[in-house]
Amino acid sequence: MNKDFSKHQSLIDAFRGLANKANFDTKFAAAAGHIPKTEKFLLKMELKRLGSPCTRGIDLRGLVDGECQLFDYQGQSHFLDDIAIRVFEEHAEIYGGYTFGVYEAVKNTENNFRNIYQAEQWSADNALAQTQVPSPTNVIDKTQYPASLYYFDNYPNRAEERMNFAIAIEITLNNKRVIEATSVDISVTGLKIKLINQAPMSNGDVVNVFFIGFEQDFQFTKDSVFSYQVQNVFHDKAMQLVGLKRIDEDENSFSRFLQGYIQGHKRRYKVNLDNTINALQARIFEQFTLLKINELPVFMTKDNKSFLPRYALTTVNNQDCYHYWRDEKKNSTLNFLITEERFSRMQTAQEQGRNLLVFSFVHIHQGAKFFYSMDDQQRMSDEDFFVKFVAFAASKASFAITALSYREVTSNQGYSPYTTANIETKQQSYLNLPLTPEVEEKIAQLPLVVSALDLTSEARVDEYKQLSYEGIDLAKLKLFGHKRLTSAITVDEIAINYGKQRQELRFKYKTPAIIECQSVKWSGVSADFSMSGLKIELDAPAMLSAGDIVSLSFPDLQKITSAFDLNALPYKVVRINKEKTTVNLRVLVKEHQHIGRSFFKLLIEKNKHKLTPDEYAMLTPGLSSALRTLYAVNLSIPCAMVQTSGSRYKVEALVLGKYAHQNAPKSEQNLLSSMLELSDQANRYNLYPLLSNLQIMNLLDQKLKKILPGDKSVNELAYITINPNVEQVDKAVSVRLASEFETPELKRFFIKKALMRGQFYALEVRLSRSMEPQIEHLHAELSYISAYAIHRGKQLEQEIFSVAGLVQLCDMTQETLLRNQLLAIA
Repeated sequence: MNKDFSKHQSLIDAFRGLANKANFDTKFAAAAGHIPKTEKFLLKMELKRLGSPCTRGIDLRGLVDGECQLFDYQGQSHFLDDIAIRVFEEHAEIYGGYTFGVYEAVKNTENNFRNIYQAEQWSADNALAQTQVPSPTNVIDKTQYPASLYYFDNYPNRAEERMNFAIAIEITLNNKRVIEATSVDISVTGLKIKLINQAPMSNGDVVNVFFIGFEQDFQFTKDSVFSYQVQNVFHDKAMQLVGLKRIDEDENSFSRFLQGYIQGHKRRYKVNLDNTINALQARIFEQFTLLKINELPVFMTKDNKSFLPRYALTTVNNQDCYHYWRDEKKNSTLNFLITEERFSRMQTAQEQGRNLLVFSFVHIHQGAKFFYSMDDQQRMSDEDFFVKFVAFAASKASFAITALSYREVTSNQGYSPYTTANIETKQQSYLNLPLTPEVEEKIAQLPLVVSALDLTSEARVDEYKQLSYEGIDLAKLKLFGHKRLTSAITVDEIAINYGKQRQELRFKYKTPAIIECQSVKWSGVSADFSMSGLKIELDAPAMLSAGDIVSLSFPDLQKITSAFDLNALPYKVVRINKEKTTVNLRVLVKEHQHIGRSFFKLLIEKNKHKLTPDEYAMLTPGLSSALRTLYAVNLSIPCAMVQTSGSRYKVEALVLGKYAHQNAPKSEQNLLSSMLELSDQANRYNLYPLLSNLQIMNLLDQKLKKILPGDKSVNELAYITINPNVEQVDKAVSVRLASEFETPELKRFFIKKALMRGQFYALEVRLSRSMEPQIEHLHAELSYISAYAIHRGKQLEQEIFSVAGLVQLCDMTQETLLRNQLLAIA
């Protein structure tokens, strides 16, 4: 039983390191005379325990807020940060060596994450207990909100496990100079070493290595040196870390020895998990982010030298954009948004670091939809008509503003392997299979992905309505109408999902259907069906909820069959959208057989080759996850993760696609680069422009508690100005919400002053509640980490369930400046 000695801490401090001294008993008895006999005995045993020699290795990597390095004490290696090294040396001097007292003091330093969390919890609980209102001075004075940037990557897997292992080695350089070094970690064909004294080593150099520390474990000959090539060199003050790869891999006996040695000792010395931890941390954020993206990713295929939309990835936040570009028969018209001519203008705009803004409306005549659109690049040829077109479009209920950008993709970006050094079990391997040749062939036909971001809002539309379209040339207007196609293009909608695939194939099929519940009827058309369920798109909203039992009839299908009664079939509502117009139904089996299930089963069996699958990935396994990964690594709109921390929320992580970041023009100034310049920490981003505004903080605090995971994002537009010539952050940055301006004139005046002052950004924060995580896709790496570092596994598990929501940071600067310019002209 562990006894709490905290009330006797002063006595323990006074006698630590003295338990083995000759006069200990006499002095201790005098000092502890007031303590009961039993408790005095236990306290004495505790002091002797703290003074007993300890042989445990200490590894604080990932446990403390500090950079850990290899620390050697009397031949035993530890990984400690600067604070822990100082504590170790102080206590080792007091105890006269490495004892349990030293071990526990080092494991309990003030920068240990456990202690930081406990202090934070205490502070939060203590603050709630205070009756008086705390002074806002600290909040106002705070100018640094540091955040780390995580990249969505393909997370390259290591071919071998690395074991943290310190062993003496001897290195012979090209100039025959021999130096002594210590290993940091080791694998069968790789080695990382630490050099205290600088040595002239660079990538590509070949060195000879002799393992002095293995002489007792492996039978070396006189010439047993191994050639290694330098892969990377990292300098840190007087120390350098050098990564090496063995060239002479044919040394089978030594390879077998290392393989067995690592397998036998990796639990003692621990596997190097840095690669896996970094990958899992980003993969956690990736899952939450992609399920809530606001832009619509459209993968384009090339047909006769022209690009056509082929696949669209949808979420609850971007589905309206996808549905907008559909005709009256629910066929996709995304080819009207992304035309061949428009794509060339999109390329020009992207070279200038801009998006292509498309203004559109839909005219309905005799039940048919006719699409009209014009982009801001076309404004150059006729600005007067452009203003009138936008004004005319804004007068329509179907007015929409869409920002287009694109990224080139390659098939090698579509696979994101687990970083478990190829040791996952057969049960886990099916979750992360490499791309099949069929999937690679499909991706090879998709050279790029276009992101369509809907910028339409009620406030923006109201401002565009102030423009006049009087005297608009109707003949010219017709030129911007899109000709209806004789045959619809095929665009497969794939919902972004990390859960299990459907148990049954769904097929696209449109037929009239009538839903009845409590004597109320709603008519609609089926969108897809399987043997056990179907989706109905209703003509009018239905007052239904998940769990309701309805009767379903198929009037047209009944005309072609007499073998089945397709009237009043019992179905259960499993899902209905917020607008109450799309209903997902599942068969309700009251008896041993369901007529609807039997009918659709027979329909599928007889027409399987004629029916079109609802989800293309069902016919091409792995395609949907490959497209999801392709988009993730090219995500160009940054997102901020909102995580719970005690009773409050914190925002300390930003996410972005690796290739989108790499391929962005280095000279391009954006809010992300500005936040990096505002930070006082290297490689950290200062979220002051986002979190210093009380209204935005209120949005995070209040709205996040009210919205549900299935709801659409809550949006707020902020105007940000940054003066790069002022060093003080709070003086350089000014943030105002667009809703704070009482008149449009005040808003335009602020923008004008901001542009004169320095940098201006219009940032729309789109807040979404996070969905429930799919642990199955994170479990393999999480289990691997927990097997060797259970504390890090627990930390990452807490991080998974701490994500409460996310904020997608949509840059509206280009559209804001254009709109205000048009209004100023008008």
